[in-house]
This record gives sequence, structure tokens and C-alpha cells, in this order.
Amino acid sequence: MKEKFKEGFLSGSQLKLVALVAMTVDHIGYYLFPDADFLRIIGRLAFPIFAYMIAEGCRYTRNRKKYLLTIALLGLGCQLVTFVAARSLFQCILITFSLSIGLTFLFDNAKSRKTISSFLWLGVGIGTVLFLTDIAPRLLSETDYAVDYGFCGVFLPVAIFVAGRKRDKLIFMTAVLCLIALDYGNPQWFSLGAVPFLAFYNGKRGNAVPKNLFYVYYPLHIGAIILIDVLMKAV
Repeated sequence: MKEKFKEGFLSGSQLKLVALVAMTVDHIGYYLFPDADFLRIIGRLAFPIFAYMIAEGCRYTRNRKKYLLTIALLGLGCQLVTFVAARSLFQCILITFSLSIGLTFLFDNAKSRKTISSFLWLGVGIGTVLFLTDIAPRLLSETDYAVDYGFCGVFLPVAIFVAGRKRDKLIFMTAVLCLIALDYGNPQWFSLGAVPFLAFYNGKRGNAVPKNLFYVYYPLHIGAIILIDVLMKAV
């Protein structure tokens, strides 16, 4: 039985637009104006909203394999761009969400099938995420390798997916965001500002923006900002 969102007035598309704007502001601050803290503060709104929408995508997608591959391939494309441009091994948020989607599907499969093999695969998935987010950064400590938002960041969409009612989703989200803030420091506390936006989510996809925009915008805007950064440094 689907949950009703009578009190909400923001569609999924509208929330994604809010997140896109916040993300763009954040990346402009990160690459071009690293001393402009207010840009990074605005950017803290993006991750929680996208995490919530990723969980919704996992719940309602008609083709799980295509959904996972789309996000993963875009993430790998972004990694290639950042490595070529900056020799960076830092894993972008699309890699984080790819791991989230895979772990969510493994959890849902184990929950529905309740077989030994399904639980084993879930264990492999959790172990892989722990390795990539916790062990690998230590092994590659001489580089900037890290998975954006770490294990808690990967786990957030999974927690939202597992929760039933919207109230529970927001409670889970707040708890995980607090853990991330405790780990990463002061600016991350501003990510809690996304919770009121999500409280007004009406559960509808919305059709104001083409779906493909959300898939292509991330790599395009990252590439554009990096290019601007390179040109500014060359002047």
C-alpha cells in the first residue's frame, strides 16, 4: 500500500531542481572559490535531497539493472574526467549512490527471498562497501582516494528505502545526517536544512523537467567548472 503525501506540495522534479542548484553552487565554491564558505553551506542541501530521491528511484524503478548501470556509468565517466584533469582519485557522489543502489537492491532481494544465497550476497555487498569506504582509503593514504560521504553516505538511501512512513524516513535521514556531521565537521550540520524541504514532498514524480536532465547535468557541469578552473589558472 502506497503512502499518501497529502500535506506535501513539492514534487520529485522540483526537489531535484533545488538539489541541482545547491549542488552547482557547492561545486562552484569547491573548485573556483574555496574560501567562500557560504557557497559550501548552500551546497549542503544537495546530498540529502538526492539521497532521498535515489531511495525513491530504487522503490519505483521498472528496470533495476538499467537504473544501477546508468548511475554507475555516469559516475565512472565523471571519475575519468576528474582523474585526467586533476589526477584525483576522490570518488564522486555518483559512485556513492551507485553503491547505495546496489546495496539497496541486495537488501530488498534478501528481504523478499529470505534464502541463504541472498543473505550471503547482502553480506558481500556490505563487506565491499566497508572495504571501499573504510579500508581502501587507509591503503591509499598517500592519495586523495575516498568515497564521498563515506559509509554513512552510502547507507543513507538504504535507510530511507527501508523506512516505511515518510515520518520514519525523515527521522532515519536526520539520524544519519547527524552521524555524517559528527564525522565530517561543522559545515555538514547545514545538511539538516534539507529536511524541511523533504517534509513537503508530495510523493509525485512531477514532469516539469526532462528525466534525462538529471542524468547528464552532473558530468556536464563538473566538466564545465573544471574547464573554467583550468582557464582561470592559466591566465
